[in-house]
Amino acid sequence: MEKIQGGVTAAKGFYAASTAAEIKYKNRKDMAMIYSKTPCTLAGTFTSNVVKAACVLWDKQIVESSAAGHAVVINSGIANACTGKQGFDICRATAQAVSKELNVPTDSVLVASTGVIGMQIPEDKITGGVKKMIPGLSDSKEAGTSAAEAIMTTDTKSKETAVTFKVGGKTVTLGGMAKGSGMIHPNMCTMLAFLTTDLNISKELLEEALRENVKDTFNMISVDGDTSTNDTLLLLANGEAGNEKITEKNEDYEAFKKALNEVNTTLAMMMAGDGEGATALFETKVIHAKSKEDAKILAKSVICSNLTKAAIYGHDANWGRILCALGYSGAVFDPEKIELYLIGGDDKILIFKDGVAADYSEEEATEILSCEKVTVLVDMKEGDGEAAAWGCDLTYDYVKINADYRS
Repeated sequence: MEKIQGGVTAAKGFYAASTAAEIKYKNRKDMAMIYSKTPCTLAGTFTSNVVKAACVLWDKQIVESSAAGHAVVINSGIANACTGKQGFDICRATAQAVSKELNVPTDSVLVASTGVIGMQIPEDKITGGVKKMIPGLSDSKEAGTSAAEAIMTTDTKSKETAVTFKVGGKTVTLGGMAKGSGMIHPNMCTMLAFLTTDLNISKELLEEALRENVKDTFNMISVDGDTSTNDTLLLLANGEAGNEKITEKNEDYEAFKKALNEVNTTLAMMMAGDGEGATALFETKVIHAKSKEDAKILAKSVICSNLTKAAIYGHDANWGRILCALGYSGAVFDPEKIELYLIGGDDKILIFKDGVAADYSEEEATEILSCEKVTVLVDMKEGDGEAAAWGCDLTYDYVKINADYRS
């Protein structure tokens, strides 16, 4: 497997475009499209929030019942959530506009939205945006990057990645883009993420691979503990790599799963590190837990702790907050066995052992906690379970951003 430059246009046969439709924002791109002329096998996961956006309901229906997918249209600024029948009608109108312009079935067009809940999307602006994007569809790296930028809301940077790997002697590419900065606490999915691959694979195995991998990647991040109404992860596979179709769990399937994990982990970490107001990516790795499930529970509890997140922002090695978060996680363990380490850059220090503070330098700990990526390593000393979770520090700017988000 090799990491390459690019995103959703890296795989063969995938095109992207973006435009400024002024759905909510002014003087910036706010719509994007992904397109494959070759019909795509579809897989997706969606928010577990009972309150689901119209676009989530539309996409679930397409993924579950449509023969194939051709396009995804994404807008930023307005979430199309809590918008009733009118919101669902907007999804249909958007898909119909793509169907008319590209001569593809309406039920092969997926839609996604992100932004303010409760506002209605002006139909003329979103369908007009579709018409403006069609002539600009391109398979260039630049087109993919521009699409990734167009779907941003409070994000400070776009998020895209791609890899190549071998399947049956053929070179296969998997690329993706994502957005997410606030209202990040995925459960079954992430904020918005879109993956494209030229792999030829059965729908059943595509869905299984995505569903299982989400548990260890996107579901292991949190910025603020809020699970969005719009969480959507879509994976489109058009088969243009020319490999023999993967229909069973063999070496080719395992190669795809590794590539999928690389792309999803990269995008998930990008989202966690770009949390609203964040200055650092906060990672917790748990090793030697009783089980993998315990390790996941423990790691997620630490990165979700507001007190620990605030300590990371203050560059304060307040290990008591970490122990506290581990203790209320729900996992049962012996706190006298635990070892805690701080890692930043090439530096690593032990801060807690045998139930008490270790002999460490507060100055060195502060230097580590000042890095752009801070890792807390938790050695449970109880088994072979391990997991990682990702979040960010909690800053004054998080409150500022969300205090006036609607305006």
